[in-house]
Amino acid sequence: MEAQGVKSNLVLILDFGSQYTHLITRRIRHLSVFSLCISGTSPLKAITDLNPRVIILSGGPHSVHSPDSPTFPEGFVDFVEKNGIFVLGICYGLQLIVQRLGGEVTVGEKQEYGRMEIEVQGKSALFRSKAAGDKQVVWMSHGDEVVRLPDGFEIVARSQQGSVAAVENPAKRFYGLQYHPEVTHSPQGMETLKHFLFNVCEVNADWKMEDVMDEEVKVIKGMVGHEDHVICALSGGVDSTVAATLVHKAIGDRLHCVFVDNGLLRYKERERVMETFQKDLHLPVTCVDATEQFLSKLKGVIDPEMKRKIIGREFINIFDSFAQDLEHKLGKRPIYLVQGTLYPDVIESCPPPGSGRIHSHTIKSHHNVGGLPKDMKLKLIEPLKLLFKDEVRELGKILNVPEGFLKRHPFPGPGLAVRVLGDVTEGNALDILRQVDEIFIQSIKEAGIYDSIWQAFAVFLPIRSVGVQGDQRTHSHVVALRAVTSQDGMTADWYSFEHKFLDDVARKICNSVRGVNRVVQDITSKPPSTIEWE
Repeated sequence: MEAQGVKSNLVLILDFGSQYTHLITRRIRHLSVFSLCISGTSPLKAITDLNPRVIILSGGPHSVHSPDSPTFPEGFVDFVEKNGIFVLGICYGLQLIVQRLGGEVTVGEKQEYGRMEIEVQGKSALFRSKAAGDKQVVWMSHGDEVVRLPDGFEIVARSQQGSVAAVENPAKRFYGLQYHPEVTHSPQGMETLKHFLFNVCEVNADWKMEDVMDEEVKVIKGMVGHEDHVICALSGGVDSTVAATLVHKAIGDRLHCVFVDNGLLRYKERERVMETFQKDLHLPVTCVDATEQFLSKLKGVIDPEMKRKIIGREFINIFDSFAQDLEHKLGKRPIYLVQGTLYPDVIESCPPPGSGRIHSHTIKSHHNVGGLPKDMKLKLIEPLKLLFKDEVRELGKILNVPEGFLKRHPFPGPGLAVRVLGDVTEGNALDILRQVDEIFIQSIKEAGIYDSIWQAFAVFLPIRSVGVQGDQRTHSHVVALRAVTSQDGMTADWYSFEHKFLDDVARKICNSVRGVNRVVQDITSKPPSTIEWE
């Protein structure tokens, strides 16, 4: 899907590093309006090419006083004014508007963090249905404050401490909120955002997943020549399966799917996945056993980033070899590779504004984004790269992918390599982890709570603990259990199991898996943690 396909109604978010930026994108898409997030320091051409109707400047951890603080490009203000584009600044974004248009921002005498009450000052475009004196609770997160507005702007809301909470200049179509309307801690925030988009900006709620499918099929047909062949890397997960089904719809039997057993799969994953592909999805799939190739390259490697990059490189090597085999068979070499890269993968693989690089902080390199070699021979097709996980599942339903398959929990591209902390080839760590994970997942399914959990898995820890089993002292391995709830994988809360469930699972693991004598549970959310341990 290309943003240009829906650009006439596009809400473009310029990301200045806020931890909430992705939430703005999500909230707007839930209103059936297409939104896209790019770096706040993108060149002007990147913005003008997208031709947005609305631009939102996100919050961020920076101060507009810092000499290296990120800002929108030169010519931005002229561009939006000449083209009648609406601009909304949120938190840092508001302060950026004020400073760049001639106002003044100083270090606040009183900082505002957390819940704060604001009061509407009078009639305004932003709070059209509110009267002067109306109050609402919002979520603040700022140390600087606006002390002088640019010409033409007016204050339309203040905090209970008297700080500027909202400003606007309807004539220039510039608006600003000092708080975060996108978070649930601002109960009326979505009402304000919805009013801004539909009543102030007159955006249309006409973005549908059916349109995404039709647009993407058209893009794929336009990209792939009539006689070109395409390889699809199937992992057995929802993302690559939906991507393959979508491409198959576009080009039919010129798609050649390959499933790689890299030795890092879950318990009986290979057999189960291949059966699903052939029986339910009717996709042409070749299975390649590359266990030795991957594990030999990972031997002795403990750094998680290095693991991901090695795995990404080996996957590409296999796909290149698969392409050569197809060339001998077909007389024509495939030149495209389909991957199920999602929007969160792209976001998490990018570096931060103000760091000398662009976009938000690099959390981890995804093997199908940051882990790809620069000399890769195949050209990429990533039909899902602007979608979140729940949107991919919605698209899968439209494509008639079986519901049971769509509900599968996410599984990382590097597989168990990022769930065995340390060297994955050491001892029998992989076998132990497979057994533990199988007990955990099957117990969740038997309890009827699988669909209530976004992702659940076990982690093999590089430590041993003292225990007593069969009246004998043991010095065995420790495993961790992790289960989270989430909408899109960008943020997550740990799932609260009943104590009896955890007790039963821990007993099953210690009684059934030789070499494990201690089970712990991970109860951290994202942030501060990521969902996977590596």
